[in-house]
Amino acid sequence: MHEQLTWFSFIPVIKEIPNFIITYALAGILLIICALLVTRTLKRRNYPDVPDGEFTLSSLFDMIYEALYNFTASVIPEEPEKYLPLIGTLFVLIFISNLWGVVPGMVPPTDNLNTNVAMAVIVFIAFNYYGFKTHGKAYIKHFMGPVWVIAPIMLVVELISTLVRPVSLSLRLFANMLGDHTALSIFSHLIPLVVPIFFMILGIFVSFIQALVFSILSAIYIALAVAHEHEEEH
Repeated sequence: MHEQLTWFSFIPVIKEIPNFIITYALAGILLIICALLVTRTLKRRNYPDVPDGEFTLSSLFDMIYEALYNFTASVIPEEPEKYLPLIGTLFVLIFISNLWGVVPGMVPPTDNLNTNVAMAVIVFIAFNYYGFKTHGKAYIKHFMGPVWVIAPIMLVVELISTLVRPVSLSLRLFANMLGDHTALSIFSHLIPLVVPIFFMILGIFVSFIQALVFSILSAIYIALAVAHEHEEEH
């Protein structure tokens, strides 16, 4: 597949690396740098839990943390702090990755299936891990339904449903980000003024929504895996 011309296409060594790898790495590096800066600021505070009185990077992360915690708690009421690192990291990383599509000369790594499949597989491993950790061997019963007579049928149906989840996560994010970035590129070439600004604003909104949807679905899968109703049904 032909690589789109980007800023990296003019750098001798880097131009040989696929664009989605570079932009995804940049998103991760940016997130790590911000986390280190915020951590250093928190260590300097006399009262780490008290937010800054003015708008700073730390206060921004305080708001993001609170919003992500409340969101995670609304989907997984029991011990949300246990799952917040995964859900929160996914949301911020995907959002930053999506935003590269709004920057001229950049390509969002999320319009490539390789990136999305990798994250979806991590979510797949995570919710099954949490399911087994919470219920032990009883987690297997979750795939057999409430009635033992139809257990063989339910096992097949539930296994297929579970295996489809990472595929659904990957394709949904891929299709939406590819479509959004393609539309922005087309209109930027046809009408280079005014109209692209509208699509950039729309692109930021889409970037946020797609990161939120991916995170919501990931949280729901974890919530279903750790729900205690499974043990009560059997």
